[in-house]
Amino acid sequence: MTYPYLLLAEARESQPVTHLGERIGWVVGLLLFVALCYWLMRQGWKWRGTLQSAMPELREIPAAAGEPLLTMSGRYHGTTTAGHWLDRVVAHGLGTRSRVELTLTAQGVAVVRPGATDFFVPASKIRGARLDKGIAGKVLTEGGLLVITWEHGGKEYDSGFRSDHAAEHGDWVAALNDRHKTTEGTR
Repeated sequence: MTYPYLLLAEARESQPVTHLGERIGWVVGLLLFVALCYWLMRQGWKWRGTLQSAMPELREIPAAAGEPLLTMSGRYHGTTTAGHWLDRVVAHGLGTRSRVELTLTAQGVAVVRPGATDFFVPASKIRGARLDKGIAGKVLTEGGLLVITWEHGGKEYDSGFRSDHAAEHGDWVAALNDRHKTTEGTR
């Protein structure tokens, strides 16, 4: 007596051989698709910069900025239009993430970014500060991001910073909000 499953085992066939040409074609096609995606993202970044080209040049840090009241080193995570945490601003290098050295003086906030454009926010243009959890492309724990709201060229912007020592964030929020209250009448 023969068992049917033994007959199946005897009729074993090997798997068809994959052709190297087909495999190379699929790999090249996938690489071209990835390259196209990166190129389209770069074009979108450039287009966003073109749309925001009406933004005036950023203020340079004055030579005599005054005595530092607070300093902070950490990371700059980007700038968005105020109230729209996903609307990234890329004009004038504001979309470039980098290390940062922040200095608060009586005249304003100096933002020094190695490898990117430095800028200065005068005290009269600071609209406030808060602790938040995210800004365009960066999400942290609740209160892990210092967000400074400032005005430039008739529009308000939010810039996100993360200190190397997160305990400093509260001092910055208090100092900037106090500074905003004292300069509120000088707009």
